[in-house]
Amino acid sequence: MGRTMPSLLEIADPDQIRADLEAVYREHKGNDTALQRGVVEVLKRNLHEGRAKARERLEQGAHRGRACAESICYLEDVLIKELYDFATAYVFPANNPSEAERLSVAAVGGYGRGLLAPGSDIDLLFLLPYKQTPWGESVVEYMLYVLWDLGQKVGHATRSIADCIRLGREDFTIRTALLEARFIHGDRALFDELEDRFGEEVVKGTGNEFVDAKLAERDERHRRSGESRYLVEPNVKEGKGGLRDLNTLFWIGKYVYRVKQPSDLVKAGVFTKDEYQTFRRAEDFLWAVRCELHFLTGRAEERITFDIQTAMAEYLGYQPHRGLKAVERFMKHYFLVAKDVGDLTRIFCAVLEEQERKKQPSIGRFMQALRRKKAIEDFTVEAGRLTVSGSEVFEKDPVNLIRIFKLADEHSLDIHPDALKLITRSLKLIDAKLRKDEKANSLFLKIVASRKNPEGTLRLMNEAGVLGRFVTDFGRIVALMQFNMYHHYTADEHLLRAIGILSEIEKGDHPEDTPLATELMSKVKSRNALYVAMFLHDIAKGRPEDHSDAGAAIARKLCPRLGMGPGETETVAWLVQNHLVMSDVAQKRDIADPRTVKDFAGEVQSPERLRMLYVLTVADIKAVGPGVWNGWKGQLLRQLYFETASVLQGGDSAVNREGRINTAREDLAERLSDWSEAARKRYLKRHSEQYWLAMDTDTHERHARMIEAGKDEPLIIATETDPMRDVTLVTIYTQDHPGLFSRFAGACAVLGMSIVDAKIFTTRDGMALDMIWVQEQDGSAVREERRRTRLKETIHQVLAGEMLPPDEIEQRFRRRRRADAFSVAPQVFIDNDLSDDYTVIEVNGLDRPGLVHAITRALFHLGLTIGSAHITTFGERAVDVFYVKDVIGHKVTNANKKKAVERHLLEALADPVKKARPQKPRKREDAAAAE
Repeated sequence: MGRTMPSLLEIADPDQIRADLEAVYREHKGNDTALQRGVVEVLKRNLHEGRAKARERLEQGAHRGRACAESICYLEDVLIKELYDFATAYVFPANNPSEAERLSVAAVGGYGRGLLAPGSDIDLLFLLPYKQTPWGESVVEYMLYVLWDLGQKVGHATRSIADCIRLGREDFTIRTALLEARFIHGDRALFDELEDRFGEEVVKGTGNEFVDAKLAERDERHRRSGESRYLVEPNVKEGKGGLRDLNTLFWIGKYVYRVKQPSDLVKAGVFTKDEYQTFRRAEDFLWAVRCELHFLTGRAEERITFDIQTAMAEYLGYQPHRGLKAVERFMKHYFLVAKDVGDLTRIFCAVLEEQERKKQPSIGRFMQALRRKKAIEDFTVEAGRLTVSGSEVFEKDPVNLIRIFKLADEHSLDIHPDALKLITRSLKLIDAKLRKDEKANSLFLKIVASRKNPEGTLRLMNEAGVLGRFVTDFGRIVALMQFNMYHHYTADEHLLRAIGILSEIEKGDHPEDTPLATELMSKVKSRNALYVAMFLHDIAKGRPEDHSDAGAAIARKLCPRLGMGPGETETVAWLVQNHLVMSDVAQKRDIADPRTVKDFAGEVQSPERLRMLYVLTVADIKAVGPGVWNGWKGQLLRQLYFETASVLQGGDSAVNREGRINTAREDLAERLSDWSEAARKRYLKRHSEQYWLAMDTDTHERHARMIEAGKDEPLIIATETDPMRDVTLVTIYTQDHPGLFSRFAGACAVLGMSIVDAKIFTTRDGMALDMIWVQEQDGSAVREERRRTRLKETIHQVLAGEMLPPDEIEQRFRRRRRADAFSVAPQVFIDNDLSDDYTVIEVNGLDRPGLVHAITRALFHLGLTIGSAHITTFGERAVDVFYVKDVIGHKVTNANKKKAVERHLLEALADPVKKARPQKPRKREDAAAAE
């Protein structure tokens, strides 16, 4: 049997509170300090007990958000009423109250709606008559001090009715707060007078200006909190599709239609009964999320961050299902509700506009229609927006559900809210027959590959529900969140943004950011194939199988349906199947190793595929989220592209190894013409063959002059910031000894810097020449001279033994980290086929400060020498790749040695700080079982 939901009387019993307060008065009468302390204790006990019962309400079932918020509001009302009665009866009694000794206590703002979250502010209006006496101020002050002693955040105003009217006219924030004013206790007549005068003197005749102000306020709020409603750490209160958007709808409805409750919007003709039910379901869910968020964090937290999402999913009763984790199902529900809020907003605005249009004088409407209406197929253009010519337009020809979006894109028109409302109500017409319709598919392909605004059109189709029904595989990823820190958006939002970025690249909107992609886009022979591949590359996310393979299978089915031939279909499938390959090779492999480029070229096989894959990769990375794309990734991808293009064309990379080494030496000798011949010969003999192959002549010259200038120094450290590539190069030259790179990595970790790449060389006379590329934690170059100087000092301290990196790292980063919300299974891959000269070790695990240091220290203890290191982070997942040799310069081939390597590296991946932390709080009874 499930538990019975607490009644409001169980949340707070007014009679019992009143009796307890009277007992306190009898006990402490005459001692004001003890009396107030006793009042606070009674109210605080009831506040804590009532909130615990409200939380019980919330966690007893899936649809308890409003019940919880109403319970907390009721609890607050009871406490304020009893506090008011106690203050006016025992502390400041008015035995013969005059007309001036009147006071009304009202809830305003969010509290006025009758719904409160645990951490919400308590917004109060103390309404006093025009003529006042000290009595009213004394009661207000006493009540506020008690409420503050209870630990509550009280927003308050003490005003007369005239003050309220004047300020309401001047300030939209105050006007909105008064619009939701709700009587709590005190003089009812005073409050009723305010309501009447507010309606007549403030609201009447000002509907348009209020609507404009609230919609502008909403747009600005969306801009501040992130334009998309599909951010993976959404703000439940202020974000797009959140509670504030629902509030805005009701504010406007209450102001324009003078309704008291959201249900009255059905009578006003704004919503159908079904749409009102959607409103209530959305409100109930969002309140459940907000209340649980406040309960779990113990504060007024409005952002659903990664570290709290898993616990919220558990407490709200979500379970894993069909390849989705419980947390992913919870967040998908959230984003679907946010989408519903967007639908309601669109419908609401359409009704507002239509009713406003009807208010215009009939002759004005006629002349306006005569001037602005224009027919396009089964549609008309009205005031610059595309709309339907009649309510039967979709029933008559369901292809029009696709055609309207094609026409809007073709003619650069917005779609009228009336038409969007009709589309939403006609979605049942998108069936198997329409999905097979040749004309509908042809129109859809033109939308996807449009030269105008494919992202905007597809997003509108998605918002209206058309896209997910017409392409059912896309429908499966609508609102799908991947529970990781790498992706900033839901899967469908990522695909739409990727299409938009691809279109911007083609138009040349990012010439400085993506110069090569812009150039190559003009050379791509099959635009359609590239755009469709972009649309499909992540369409199989959230499935148990590999999404690249599953996506390729979807492409092979969908492309012929869209009218694409076998060749284009195969190109799309190949791009989808391999859309991660170029990024992986560029970031996780040594591009200077000839084997890397040779193998990648064998995978790509043709210059056209290379061009398409490069452009797709750039757009894909940029669409992941702000800050993910940077100059360093751009440089790696460009380098891989040019090296591979050269191999595919039989160019420079095919020149024999010895010839390339001799050319590099000759080029440097020419640059060092100011040196003596003997000095040049000595220097040219110092470096290994790999060094001459890995660097260009500019770098060779820079190293030579640095080494010559510091030849008497035991340690040379040079830093060079490259803002274009968002990276800082640290070059270190010193006597070589085992574990040197691990110490450098430790120094970087102590300062919170990330190593993204490293080249490690040992000269023939036993000196180490290491090149380490580092970034700040936000992915930017180390630009401040102060930070670079601190890095040099820290490296000196570590090498001198004055600082032990493991201790420093643990001490500085002991606090809880966002990545702790995730689990990444540690993995070690050892491969002897990826390089002719090195064993390649790839290490996957949960990222943390000092991880590279821990791994490289383990490699040092294993007796392995690092030739190059490539450090990549995908959100919380670290993927670090090391090219290594054993102590005698051979690959690691012995089976026992490989097992030892794997074991030590897995130990290094374990986070000692995280292991020492207590586990998350107990799991509450599953909501489904509680019913």
